[in-house]
Amino acid sequence: MKNLTDSFVYLGHWPSAGSFGFNTDILATNPINLSVVFGVLIFFGKGVLNDLLDNRKQRILNTIRNSEELRQGAIQQLENARARLRKVETEADQFRVNGYSEIEREKLNLINSTYRTLKQLENYKNETILFEQQRTINQVRERVFQQALQGAIGTLNNCLSNELHLRTINANIGMFGTMKEITD
Repeated sequence: MKNLTDSFVYLGHWPSAGSFGFNTDILATNPINLSVVFGVLIFFGKGVLNDLLDNRKQRILNTIRNSEELRQGAIQQLENARARLRKVETEADQFRVNGYSEIEREKLNLINSTYRTLKQLENYKNETILFEQQRTINQVRERVFQQALQGAIGTLNNCLSNELHLRTINANIGMFGTMKEITD
């Protein structure tokens, strides 16, 4: 109980510059300050974070839709390639004697080309999604950091008064004067 009353008695006491001691004043220590800063960040940051995430989600969905359209185009190309394949197969029956192996190579080249095109489109879609996710995460991190920094600066500006500034300046001037006398 004595410690509790002592902490309130020393509430107005400002230790002189250069002293070192254990601070038992719960109001001047970091847990309350940090809980207030985190509370403000969570309260105000939640809406901004949700907006950013919703915007990113829409962009990613748009990218997925675009990728799906590209995929549909690739499927159409595949159908065209299959139609060409059927055409080549009918011609192969006609020219079997003159170059069956050449036609088979053409068939494989068409299939491999189409497969590579589909694979490239799928890779492009996956890279785009990954890029958008990374960009979203980086933007959210940057926004949260900026808000935390602004909150901390605001807290510091609210906590420091002119009297406290003057005391600190006077204490530092006194310490520099003492150091100058010692070095002289």
